[in-house]
Amino acid sequence: MAGVILRNLTKVFNKVVAVNNVNLEIRDSEFMVLVGPSGCGKTTALRMIAGLEEATSGEIIIGDRVVNDVSPKDRDIAMVFQNYALYPHMNVYDNMSFGLRLKRVPTNLPWPFNTRRAFSEEEIDRRVNEAAEMLGLKHLLQRKPKELSGGQRQRVALGRAIVREPKVFLMDEPLSNLDAKLRVQTRAELIKLHRRLGITTVYVTHDQVEAMTMGDRIAVMNNGVIQQCDTPLNLYNHPANLFVAGFIGSPAMNFVPATIVERNGELLVDAGSFQVTLPPEQAQKARSYVGKRCIWGIRPEDIYDKSLPGLVQPTPGNTITVDVDVVEPLGSDMEMYLKSNDISLIAMIDSASKAKVGGKLEIVFDMAKSHLFDPETEQAIY
Repeated sequence: MAGVILRNLTKVFNKVVAVNNVNLEIRDSEFMVLVGPSGCGKTTALRMIAGLEEATSGEIIIGDRVVNDVSPKDRDIAMVFQNYALYPHMNVYDNMSFGLRLKRVPTNLPWPFNTRRAFSEEEIDRRVNEAAEMLGLKHLLQRKPKELSGGQRQRVALGRAIVREPKVFLMDEPLSNLDAKLRVQTRAELIKLHRRLGITTVYVTHDQVEAMTMGDRIAVMNNGVIQQCDTPLNLYNHPANLFVAGFIGSPAMNFVPATIVERNGELLVDAGSFQVTLPPEQAQKARSYVGKRCIWGIRPEDIYDKSLPGLVQPTPGNTITVDVDVVEPLGSDMEMYLKSNDISLIAMIDSASKAKVGGKLEIVFDMAKSHLFDPETEQAIY
């Protein structure tokens, strides 16, 4: 096993910068997720680690060696593709063993006898059967891909990677072709598999729920640049900028243009149609913005119905009255679209709420979990 280091990594396609000066250190045995919208550069970065794309500049280090000029087959990595990439004419056993049969090592004999197979039939059989047992594929070894479900094909693709016992797993949106229920199930299987094997894994996805539930750390990318790399909880609770705040979390964070004002020693967020008071810790860090514009952010799950018992005590500084525009029941919660004059908010309210479309609702903000951003730089103010 080995860590992976990307140092000043850049990739340019016909003057389009796909990956821009990326620096990232992936620790040994870590599960690192690269997440971002389509076209953000995450798959290109993964393909450069695999050797399927050549870096325009910068270094890729796997273990203790720079691999920029090393061919993909010699990087000691295994890749799991989005479309499984199974051989349709081979059964499961042959698909999983094919890479091991191709692996050759040099000998002192003359050509064409100057290489020999790296693995014996006994070793190949052992590895395939161990991986099949681990993934619940033992009873499917003689079937061909067309006889398997999507989830079974995905496990075969994983098994083919596992038998190689690589230093690094690279996974390019491996669950995107599965239905929602199977995706959740396979996600849990992947997490357990990583804990068992402990192999360094780089996992690419555009699904932030996948990223939050699977990653030890997450690198959020946009326009070829890593916006923030941190643990899932730190990304959620302390987003570095507007993009990360809006991308992480579902539904997305509410953003409200506002001004920081001071009244009786307290700092308030003045959004025009309402004002709310900043807690002392936030106020201290935002004091240099008094009289200036800002963007105030609050997550839908940090908004409560005042009439229900909640985690936050209602006060004049965190409570406002809004109009209920749309209510979408989701079971234990309701997703509500609220309006305060020209300001729109989305809230996740407990389904015990009596709020009705077209009516009024008093809501309470958890101000300790609100966020402030600079409208020019889009960076978090604290």
